[in-house]
Amino acid sequence: MKKVLIGIAIGLAVIVLTVLGIVGNAAGWFVSRSVDVVKQQADPQTLLTRYEWFKDASASLDSLKATIGTFQSNADSMEASYKGVPRNQWASTDSRQYNQWLSEISGTKADYNELAAQYNADMAKINYKFCNVGTLPQGASEVLPRSYRTYIDQ
Repeated sequence: MKKVLIGIAIGLAVIVLTVLGIVGNAAGWFVSRSVDVVKQQADPQTLLTRYEWFKDASASLDSLKATIGTFQSNADSMEASYKGVPRNQWASTDSRQYNQWLSEISGTKADYNELAAQYNADMAKINYKFCNVGTLPQGASEVLPRSYRTYIDQ
């Protein structure tokens, strides 16, 4: 009877140690993977690449806004020069140019909105939160906008 109890105790000990080994191994794998992900996301090269993307996107958004303003100014100027004249009586070259500017304005607004949406979505991601804390990188003179929420719809 004593030998049976000892056998059962040893069997239970083996089962418990096996289960603990499996659980410990799985937990170690998750911890190891978590550490790998943190190392990758916090790598200085990764952070610099992300910062540079945001800086480039911000400059592109500013450029797109300026381009929209230029096309709109040209269209407004032509429209003012034909004030009171129906569009069907404009010179054909002017009418085509005016339509081209309106088309360019629409396309540029669409490009702006698409890039602004990407900028906003990426800035909101948890692994991009580095942009919202700390100091600016050496040589940077201004903080990046946290979002470009003002989409252009008209």
